[in-house]
Amino acid sequence: METGGYWVAMPQAFVLVNADLGAEEDLLKKLREIANVKEVYVVYGVYDIVARVEADTMEKVKETITWNIRRLDKVRSTLTMIVVDA
Repeated sequence: METGGYWVAMPQAFVLVNADLGAEEDLLKKLREIANVKEVYVVYGVYDIVARVEADTMEKVKETITWNIRRLDKVRSTLTMIVVDA
């Protein structure tokens, strides 16, 4: 976001998601429908899905994660990494 000639990064976070076995594709579709979720990927490793959340305020980022992502059926756990410098 540009403001007054200066570039200001929007608040964002990466959310690592553990899903129920076999639920990755279903969760991928549901995550893509959530406002403020900008990117979603199925990955191999300790976590099943990585999502990037971005909003106008950090409060909106936190609300998206707490009230929309973590409460989805088939989400077992999440780990959130708040971006501090972009």
